[in-house]
Amino acid sequence: MTTARKNLIDPASTPYYHCMARCVRRAFLCGKDNFSGKNYEHRRQWVVDRLKALSGIFSLEVCAYAVMSNHYHVVLHINSQQAKKWDTKAVLQRWTQLFSGPHLVQRFLVGDQLGKAELLRVEEYAQEYRGRLMDISWFMRCLNEYLARLANKEDECKGRFWEGRYKSQALLDEAALLTCMAYVDLNPIRAKIAATLETSEHTSIKERIESYDSANGKKQKAHLKPLKAQGQNPEQALPYPLSSYFKLVDWSGRIVRRGKRGRITNDVPPILERLGIDPKEWLETMRWNNRFHRAVGKLASLKAYAESTGKCWVHGMSVSGALYPA
Repeated sequence: MTTARKNLIDPASTPYYHCMARCVRRAFLCGKDNFSGKNYEHRRQWVVDRLKALSGIFSLEVCAYAVMSNHYHVVLHINSQQAKKWDTKAVLQRWTQLFSGPHLVQRFLVGDQLGKAELLRVEEYAQEYRGRLMDISWFMRCLNEYLARLANKEDECKGRFWEGRYKSQALLDEAALLTCMAYVDLNPIRAKIAATLETSEHTSIKERIESYDSANGKKQKAHLKPLKAQGQNPEQALPYPLSSYFKLVDWSGRIVRRGKRGRITNDVPPILERLGIDPKEWLETMRWNNRFHRAVGKLASLKAYAESTGKCWVHGMSVSGALYPA
């Protein structure tokens, strides 16, 4: 039975979510379709550009993303504190970049004189839009509908482009967030469409590496939620040092690419030890293979999540105990 989205996404449980959308049947989001001979590589940039645009409008931050041939992954952070700081005009200006909005809102934004009752109605609109601007479902709607229209127009066809509604997983703790971000960034390596992280086109890890290697050194991309680095506000950053994250994903990618299942080198990244993650189970999880379903996290986090959602059990508890033994 399909679960209501409100039961899958609960900012009170966690602000971090892994989302994925897949194309319907033989439709290609990107890449080359060997069946038709058509090449859709240019569409990868559509996804990246739209993610950048939406992250600048919504109070949602992109932690990681990867654009594949017929699906994409994105890890999002709900920044509710940012949305609460926006005044009425800021909220309406952001929303009207996506939708025209009611005539009353348009009048307010151009500076027309409004009566007391009209201003109260404008405030109601702003409160409604504020909620939508920190809502993952609205973010994914604005992403997927936009991409579907572009693709259908290019293919000169109508109808469904996506397999169904997007899938989401709650990332319940720091270890879960790290696991999912690394998994997403390693997608092209596992799919054997890239040999190194530096050549993993249309991924967040490639963007982070390019930014890190630039003349500014530690500067990070504005549309990506930053990792800890010198000069970075720790309250606004992801809870991992930038250099440690690079080392971890690079190490994981080398092992996964070589196909040496379960083999662990002596230079295991210390961040795994700090978070109490088993290295062998980590490498197995980088292949994902439906190890988790609705949520990812340590066993205690999954138990608390199950209780909060009225469940006795959630998929992945046994895996969690092995992956996060500490």
